[in-house]
Amino acid sequence: MAPSSLPPHTLSVAPMMDWTDRHCRAFHRTLTRRALLYTEMVTTGAIIHGDRERHLGFGAAEHPVALQLGGSDAPALAECARIAQDWGYDEVNLNCGCPSDRVSSGSFGACLMGTPDVVARAVEAMRSATTLPVTVKHRIGIDDLDSYDHLTAFVRTVADAGCGTFIVHARKAWLSGLSPKQNREIPPLRHDVVQQLKADFPHLTVVLNGGVLSLDAAQDALGWADGVMIGRAAYQEPFILARADQDIFGEDTAPVTRRDAIEAFMPYVAAQLERGQPLPRMMKHTLGLFAGQPGARHWKRTLSEQGHRPGAGLDVVREALAGVPDSVLDARSGVGEVQPV
Repeated sequence: MAPSSLPPHTLSVAPMMDWTDRHCRAFHRTLTRRALLYTEMVTTGAIIHGDRERHLGFGAAEHPVALQLGGSDAPALAECARIAQDWGYDEVNLNCGCPSDRVSSGSFGACLMGTPDVVARAVEAMRSATTLPVTVKHRIGIDDLDSYDHLTAFVRTVADAGCGTFIVHARKAWLSGLSPKQNREIPPLRHDVVQQLKADFPHLTVVLNGGVLSLDAAQDALGWADGVMIGRAAYQEPFILARADQDIFGEDTAPVTRRDAIEAFMPYVAAQLERGQPLPRMMKHTLGLFAGQPGARHWKRTLSEQGHRPGAGLDVVREALAGVPDSVLDARSGVGEVQPV
């Protein structure tokens, strides 16, 4: 496949609660045009009964963008899939991987791996309601249902219902005894399990998620996976996305600099300020842009201390930029160390 035709799933940024809101996605889009971006998980109840603009609104610049749903009721998920299409999303994804108690008590998230027939019925209903791709994000197992046979049975059942894309978090979920935070590190990642899954289901699109911390690691995984999803690393050090279009998708363009990204983000921030959004709501997603670089402390401190004052606007962003060396602002590097231009 020619680089220019690589699908968005080749590299994506994971859906992350309290992180990947529309402001975060608008910022990430200043760094990469090609990577697939996801919403936070949104429950079916919030969409059907809540403020849809709040939960579903996004800007045209965010494409390609996918809506991740939380739920288990097939008719409700089908209704939300139809709504996702009406709102212009590029994909609808079912969360079968979140291990939190609150999610499990609602009978969705990772606990759904214990009921593959429920997931299959949900996928069938969603596919009947939309022409959008319907994908599933899941773990390699949950609790004692962690054998490879259980994993393959889950994938086979859901695939038979019409799902062709599986985004696999390569760590099993403990639904009791561990907090979601602890489950980010325990038990160990098993990329080998996901690789075996791709080998056994070559006709399916298998995307690796979990523990991919750099574009170099993503490129290595793309030797066998159809795609790679980066999570916390893309949020905590977003500049790793700056070379994604070139290194992953083969674009023949210069990667953006940190200055480019902030300047491109400014019009969006200004528009949101006009709508009454407070400055920190947008800029919190940029706090890691200078991670490990000279000026990082000034950037974070200025935004944190000055951004909360009444009426704080783009002047605060300019003040924060002023404390970052030009060598950092204008470096064309997607890694942690500043490299010569």
